[in-house]
Amino acid sequence: MINGDKREIADGVMLNVYPDSCGGNLGNLIKLLKKKDMQDLFSYIYILPSMFRSDLDRGFSVISYDIEDSLVRNKDLKALQNMGISLKLDFVLNHLSVQSPQFRDLLDKGDESSYVDFFIDWNKFWEGHGEYSPQGYIIPNDEYLQKLFMRKPGLPILKIPFPDGSYRFYWNTFYQKISYIMPQKDDLLTIPGIDISNLDSLYSLIEKAYRNSTPWEDIAWESFTPLKQGILKFLNISCTEYLGQMDLNARSEAVWSFYKETFRKLKDYGASIVRLDAFAYLHKQIGMSNFFNSPGTWDHLDRIQSMADEHNITLLPEIHSTYEEGIHEKLAEKGYPIYDFFFPALLIDAIEKMDGTRLVSWINEIVRRGFKTVNMLGCHDGIPVLDIKGYLQELEIEEMIDLIKSRGGRVKGLYGPDGSKISYYQVNAAYFSALNGIPQKMLLARAVQIFMPGIPEVWYLDLFGGKNDYAAADTIGHKDINRTNLSMAEVESLLKTDLVKKQISLLKFRNTFPAFGFDSNCQTEITRERILQIRWEKEGSIAVFKTDLKDYSYEILYGKKGKSLKVLD
Repeated sequence: MINGDKREIADGVMLNVYPDSCGGNLGNLIKLLKKKDMQDLFSYIYILPSMFRSDLDRGFSVISYDIEDSLVRNKDLKALQNMGISLKLDFVLNHLSVQSPQFRDLLDKGDESSYVDFFIDWNKFWEGHGEYSPQGYIIPNDEYLQKLFMRKPGLPILKIPFPDGSYRFYWNTFYQKISYIMPQKDDLLTIPGIDISNLDSLYSLIEKAYRNSTPWEDIAWESFTPLKQGILKFLNISCTEYLGQMDLNARSEAVWSFYKETFRKLKDYGASIVRLDAFAYLHKQIGMSNFFNSPGTWDHLDRIQSMADEHNITLLPEIHSTYEEGIHEKLAEKGYPIYDFFFPALLIDAIEKMDGTRLVSWINEIVRRGFKTVNMLGCHDGIPVLDIKGYLQELEIEEMIDLIKSRGGRVKGLYGPDGSKISYYQVNAAYFSALNGIPQKMLLARAVQIFMPGIPEVWYLDLFGGKNDYAAADTIGHKDINRTNLSMAEVESLLKTDLVKKQISLLKFRNTFPAFGFDSNCQTEITRERILQIRWEKEGSIAVFKTDLKDYSYEILYGKKGKSLKVLD
């Protein structure tokens, strides 16, 4: 239950997908789900945020929560409701795109913008708690700096120009990119003080800087120094492109009004579950970490929950933290369903070592403590390894990372205040590739997943046996190793393969057979480390999974209590 009310997250299998992952748009995906073999396969669909207007990070840099109608139409969302499929959507709480109307207004109007406090002015935030650098931004005192949780090298700031010619630094935890555009020569004539007599000289100066990737403000302006402010204003507005995910200022009531309006939109789209992306970064306070503070983060979460309650939306807070920190326990204690980010690595550990001891221990902990979980094999965001720290030993985690890397995986890290890499975070790889592309391993992994407590979330590429996409990883980014779009022709072909057919059979069984659920009885048994059994029972319906991890074989029995159990083909 959520915060003591009577709403519960219902049982069922969930598909995790971009709107263009299968067939180029959501409409074609719906056609796929309507096929006879695909009916009753999923109770939920989790559509990633490229369904909204966004500009990078495959949707997680949101410009606005209006629908990207080249990928999704309102009638598609209505069709899902008519099919009885519940919708899960993302709300990226911590940040908005530089291209959002709010940030564009700030760039255009500066201090006159009504959004001047909508984002976090770095220097204003840290005033009196650090020293100014020669570049103009405050470096927090070391006692504060060492507590910051970094997602990229260097301080989390983006330098932006204001219309008055000054520069400001805004908090930017995640991605950023500044691109310079070479102007047309005649356009320079719009700059006050520039005419035909000095046009060629100025153009040559700018062209040289552009070729050398010199930031506009670092140009040695020479004879143009008296006109510098006007030139820079033109270049910064007309010849500079900013990309980035700018942190929102939770101290601003305008931000909370934006949150309230966004929840209304998500409900209008049909969302019953909303995943809170990056919510742990939202609360920021001097002297504390910028990641999951207490009580600040809880206070924010309570306020967000009240907005969700107005629309009968269940919240699924997304957070990656180590097992030993126990944040997942605190979320569960407050009634929230939690992501089982421990399962993907524990399952690889069990399969590769042919030892299910620790996996069984985790299953028993979920059952004993009554955790309501959403689990997965692969996903859009890589295989979590930071999370498992404290359950597996450091050396074991490093060995697992090396194993997946040897099979083509890429590693994402975390960084210290000085820009040095201080920790692993996730391994980006297709789950099938992480299992060395062996079909029987993948089928075993899926079979274990459908017998795990919680809602099985299925990454579309895993379902279709997708492997590491090295071309995408090299040209787009490491995460895209596991985000390959499939054409309808490719999907039709893959549906005929044994790997896909058998996964569909497993998932349909899990989604329809009544032995499973949060109110069912789950028991585990393990012998000789490698012989694992998981048994579910509810109202006389029984499902039993048995495996020998040594040879990746498994058997599923099901039926009614007191009668002979059938074998699932």
